[in-house]
Amino acid sequence: MPSTLLLVHGGLADDMDADRFWTRPGITGGLRRDGRTVLVPDRLREPPDWSAEAAHLASFLPGQPVVVVAGSNGCSAAVRLALDYPRQVDRLLLAWPATAGDAAVDARAASVPRALLRGETLRGVADADLATLALPVGVLPSVPDNPFHQRRTVDALLRLVPGCTELPGCPEPPRPGFESHVDDLLASIARFAGR
Repeated sequence: MPSTLLLVHGGLADDMDADRFWTRPGITGGLRRDGRTVLVPDRLREPPDWSAEAAHLASFLPGQPVVVVAGSNGCSAAVRLALDYPRQVDRLLLAWPATAGDAAVDARAASVPRALLRGETLRGVADADLATLALPVGVLPSVPDNPFHQRRTVDALLRLVPGCTELPGCPEPPRPGFESHVDDLLASIARFAGR
């Protein structure tokens, strides 16, 4: 039986939600057509920190471990989920991980609580914590990269996370041009999730 997938959408203090990030671009439907159980919750609208995001996501988890597929800033929430609830996350796919520590990018998020912007490679997570992840982790870069999803973030994750593997990249949803990459993304997620 295929693994249950938990999809964690991107966005940071904006109007992004699971429907706009995963469903309308065809990702949710494609995974379900593949016979997978897909959980697609919305993230917290105004979390005080990433641990609150992780606790919110944990409330949607079933009784067995899941494969977590996270996009953009959702990668911070997903890593926090894997660190805080390690028995409930079987695999972790970090797609288009958002870059932390870029002053120009952070300046655009002036209304976001500082606790959500802090971090080293990923917001809300220390690099030392990334090095403790003891589960299969994949990283999928944004192609082409952009100021919010920089290649340096992917390279750092590949160095820091034990056994981390890189999957073929593509633009992130809902960016223009993503629609021509849906099938390739679905195939990458299926291969990573296995079963």
